[in-house]
Amino acid sequence: MTIKEVQDEILRLKKEKDICILAHSYQAREIIEIADYTGDSYALSKIAAKAPNKTVIMCGVRFMAETCKILSPEKTVILSSPTAGCPMAEQMDKEFILDLKKKHPGYTVVAYVNTTAALKTVCDVCVTSSSALEIVSKIESKDIIFVPDINLGTYVKENLPEKNVLLLQGGCPVHAAVTAEEAAEARRLHPDAELLVHPECIPAVAKQADYIGSTSGIMDYAVRSDRKEFIIGTENSIAEHLQYMCPEKRFYPLSKGFICKDMKATTLMDVLDCCKGTGGEEIILDEETIRDARKCIDAMISLGG
Repeated sequence: MTIKEVQDEILRLKKEKDICILAHSYQAREIIEIADYTGDSYALSKIAAKAPNKTVIMCGVRFMAETCKILSPEKTVILSSPTAGCPMAEQMDKEFILDLKKKHPGYTVVAYVNTTAALKTVCDVCVTSSSALEIVSKIESKDIIFVPDINLGTYVKENLPEKNVLLLQGGCPVHAAVTAEEAAEARRLHPDAELLVHPECIPAVAKQADYIGSTSGIMDYAVRSDRKEFIIGTENSIAEHLQYMCPEKRFYPLSKGFICKDMKATTLMDVLDCCKGTGGEEIILDEETIRDARKCIDAMISLGG
């Protein structure tokens, strides 16, 4: 089958079976093209909750599918590639956080949404990369434990000096691997380009940026800007997608190593198999996990996230 034939069959099956396909922005172009909705992790989960379809296929990684299930427990949620995990989400477990809370009583535990459902059950508030500053600024407690990403946490700490933010050694290995030297070299090669980076990058990279923001924030900024050239400091698929969206502009990857292998685990054939009912993995969470993890997300929503 050609790519077009596979895509047409997916489109036929999802209509026949009333399936909603969600694709994270880091997915390949051929998957983006057949998705009902594209965006970053939390935005997709909110969309899933509002979609009328009873079955949702998440083309992303496991914690994203879990978040969909937490917000839509009545729906069947399928992770398109069962091997698609997230090293950052899996860096810390419940026992570690519970021990941390005992050592730091009175601290509010803020969890990046890029965490497992199990971890969310013992945290107080969730944040996204776009809402982290707003949410943390509204938390009553001055004392904050931020997990798991030290780089996003550093961004929060530097912008909210009135808060006492305890950081831990964790984060996205793909974003954290990009060096300040690579950023400087990219700026040298493309002197007319603005550097747009995700806050999961190390501070030495972020400090060189013209704009720091979430995946959606980076895309919105580039699309709306009057500038014509941009260095994209997040997963390389974003530079590709932006080039399709804005052919009159130029987008350069910050690093050739900016590739998330877990996001790339999903193929178009995986999506087809999910639509056929012969592939993927249904996400099953017990009622207690859904209830307790939802508290963390609801706290974020109440604070404006």
